[in-house]
Amino acid sequence: MNAPFSFPADAGPFVWILLALAFLALVFVVERAMFLHRGLVLSSDFIEGVRNNLRAGRPLEALAACEESPGPVPRVVKAALLRSEGTEAAMRAAATEAALLELPVLERRLGTISAIGRVAPLIGLAAAIFSGFHLASALHDGSVYASAQGLFPDILAALANAGFSLVIAAGCSLAHHFLVGRVRSIVTEMEIAAHSVITFVQHELPEEKSRKA
Repeated sequence: MNAPFSFPADAGPFVWILLALAFLALVFVVERAMFLHRGLVLSSDFIEGVRNNLRAGRPLEALAACEESPGPVPRVVKAALLRSEGTEAAMRAAATEAALLELPVLERRLGTISAIGRVAPLIGLAAAIFSGFHLASALHDGSVYASAQGLFPDILAALANAGFSLVIAAGCSLAHHFLVGRVRSIVTEMEIAAHSVITFVQHELPEEKSRKA
């Protein structure tokens, strides 16, 4: 009686490449998820604190709040506040420049995760082809008879590699979709925060001061 098929020991050499890719993808997904989670700042609460400092005539405290808060949103707001003495166009240009600098940091490793998801099925297909080639060669040489015991090891190895590669591809696709959604949420937060601060500094704050005067 033959020993049962053991994964990954009996799946052939290609499975170790797939395992390495799966581990690499897992590390990148976890790291990106934690990084993007820290980058999500509730713009409403943060902006309200900045507005209160500016309303009270404490611009340095507003900048300090941006320095102390984590994530790209406070850095974009800080860039706009540093140009608050200039025009609205200057503030928007500063905020846009800061956001463009933050975008590559947010999207780091997303391309690698997507690439792993695309490459894994190709490696699984290559493993299946090599298993089929080994089986065909053995049959041609007459060293293996066309029986279940002779055919199953190579067939199971081919199926195991193909199935595992598809699992990796599906996982990378879902993770990439999730992380891209996180990046879009942070970009939206940056846009909302920058627009709110610029509008407050250039329009709302002068009106409040004029009413008090």
